[in-house]
Amino acid sequence: MVFLDFEKPLETLYEQLEKVRQIGEQGGIDVQPMIVELEQKIKEKIKEIYANLSGWDRVQLSRHPERPYTLFYVQQMCKKFIELHGDRHYADDKAIVGGLAELDDQTVVVIGHQKGINIKMRQYRNFGMANPEGYRKALRLMKTAERFGFPVICLIDTPGANVNEQAEERGQGEAIARNLIEMAQLRVPIVCVIIGEGASGGAIGIGLGDRVFMMENTWYSVISPESCSSILWHSWDYKERAAEALKLTAENMYENGLIDGIIPEPLGGAHTAPEEMAMTLKKWIKKALAELQPFSADQLVEQRIEKYSRMGSFETLQAEAHMAAK
Repeated sequence: MVFLDFEKPLETLYEQLEKVRQIGEQGGIDVQPMIVELEQKIKEKIKEIYANLSGWDRVQLSRHPERPYTLFYVQQMCKKFIELHGDRHYADDKAIVGGLAELDDQTVVVIGHQKGINIKMRQYRNFGMANPEGYRKALRLMKTAERFGFPVICLIDTPGANVNEQAEERGQGEAIARNLIEMAQLRVPIVCVIIGEGASGGAIGIGLGDRVFMMENTWYSVISPESCSSILWHSWDYKERAAEALKLTAENMYENGLIDGIIPEPLGGAHTAPEEMAMTLKKWIKKALAELQPFSADQLVEQRIEKYSRMGSFETLQAEAHMAAK
């Protein structure tokens, strides 16, 4: 098991539990009462820890190395999945996967970031940091979905878009902006879910939808806590403070009207019961698609534009009052 910084008390209890089991197996001693007692302590400690998570704790959970990624959810939720490759302009970006899938009896197009399940695969997937060709591949799949009337499901988990020189030369900003324009006008339902990290343009490049949800232990922000800390304090030492200031948790996003719901996770995080998490995710996606099904294409586009136009807050000053204040 992998324990995060704030889970250190649990690590000690699990070590004690393992030692007790070894003593019982090697010495032929009945240690069941001690095992039951330790398991109860572990349950109580988990509840205590997870009842008081900070913004930085949520960030760490979203990056847990055992947390499920897009392809796991697709395999668990869908009967069939046919991955489609390439943007028809430059290359096939491995950081974004997508294709046709059967969600029970409904054909959908699924698109999502894929980080990789080990070091070698993470390098292959560029740690989920997509290049312009990744966003153009996603757009190609969305337009295919529109052509055939298939709903689009986007699963978001990225530390940000790739920012190297080659990505900028190939039009990283333009690719993300183009996706936003096209997604705003796409004539089929779009359901987006942040399943891990939701950082900056890398996230919003496939994150504009009729329904946008966040899993309980994820984050969504214009910048990562580490980058924010390095800009404001010239050091990563203030990342915890930055995480609180950015208001990046699912609760913060929901309170500010930027998402439509929070998908609960098993106690301890999605990685503790991945199959259960996949079924919960499927339930939320199917419910959202059922809600969107009655609307015509024109209504979907109109409601989507209205939804994003309402976001944020501002105050209008009257010209005379503004001049008087001067």
